[in-house]
Amino acid sequence: MNRRSFLRAALASPLAAVPLPAANPPNLKITGLEFLRLVFPGKTPVKRNSIITSGGGAPGMNLVEVHTDGGITGRAVSAGMHSIMTSELLPRIKGENPFYVERLWDRMYRHNRKPVAKGEYIRAMGPVDIAIWDIVGKVLNRPAYQVLGAYTDKIRVYAAGGYYEDGKGLRELAKEMEEYLREGFRAIKMKVGGEPMKVDAERVRVVRETVGPDVDILLDANNKWNAYDAIRFGRMVEKYEIFWFEEPVEPDDFKGCAEVREALDIPVVAGENEFTVWGARDLIEARSADILNLDTVWAGGYTAYRKIAALAAAHHVPVAPHGNPHMAVHLLASTPNTLIMETYPGVESKYNPALPLFPVKDGYIMAPTKPGVGVDPDPEMIKKYRVR
Repeated sequence: MNRRSFLRAALASPLAAVPLPAANPPNLKITGLEFLRLVFPGKTPVKRNSIITSGGGAPGMNLVEVHTDGGITGRAVSAGMHSIMTSELLPRIKGENPFYVERLWDRMYRHNRKPVAKGEYIRAMGPVDIAIWDIVGKVLNRPAYQVLGAYTDKIRVYAAGGYYEDGKGLRELAKEMEEYLREGFRAIKMKVGGEPMKVDAERVRVVRETVGPDVDILLDANNKWNAYDAIRFGRMVEKYEIFWFEEPVEPDDFKGCAEVREALDIPVVAGENEFTVWGARDLIEARSADILNLDTVWAGGYTAYRKIAALAAAHHVPVAPHGNPHMAVHLLASTPNTLIMETYPGVESKYNPALPLFPVKDGYIMAPTKPGVGVDPDPEMIKKYRVR
């Protein structure tokens, strides 16, 4: 029997007419949206990068909660924009099944406004989208990265530090780096652009001598320079074998970023201030970055970032999302072209006892094992620290 005859016979057989069993998602509906604000005792340290000063206030955490009629609540870390979530986003998803994540993202994005790929609206969508994925993971009793499609359970990380602080000189900077090594980090990021170039170049030299030749050093200029100044500084520190040069120019200067990339032997990172797959497309087409670091939450959540990562992979560009490690970890564990994840040193955990940081071993962390995203605070901690 040839292949064509075999297929004809198979299609005509009784078995071909037997329907496959249905695999419908649970019949859940989204019923509401709420916010959880926890404020902890103490004050965060005052520190600065090249352009802004932060800290000095009470530490805290914001979560958005998406409720369902099945009693399952999805949670995600939020950075505000709560009025947009309640007035604009909730009406588009209320009554919908949370398993239809693509449909829900599309409804939030397109069904009440002219679509634009930037702004606070997208930053509000991100945590809502991730909270919906949290619901799906909890229903399936699997961590979110496995629901997204697991690629690995071991992720390389770097310590985000090296900020400028009052009274912090070269000796204090070196001690900070030594502490990161003791914690298990093998890649460390430091700020540049906040002091004269010669001063910053000396800071980079001290960090390289402190951590040795086998630890990666990442530099972050926070969009400080124009292209020619960024190139000038890059040439001053190239000899220290820099792992990457993050956001060397203003975020809308795609051409300038491309010029820096072409002039230096240091990989250039950009995208923290962009949104959705369309912003990533523009960066890639402008040849602005060797590595994309769009933020997992701000760029539109897991649903959006899966497309960003796929687009980047098609151009052989790795992704290394900015910030929000508890949100980013599931994305990176499900993404083949993941490079490295931003996280924070252990001392930061004291500022958020409800969400401990991941233990680091030999420069890596293990993906979370709790169902969903895994950011549900202990009920006793909610009672103790919640503010309304």
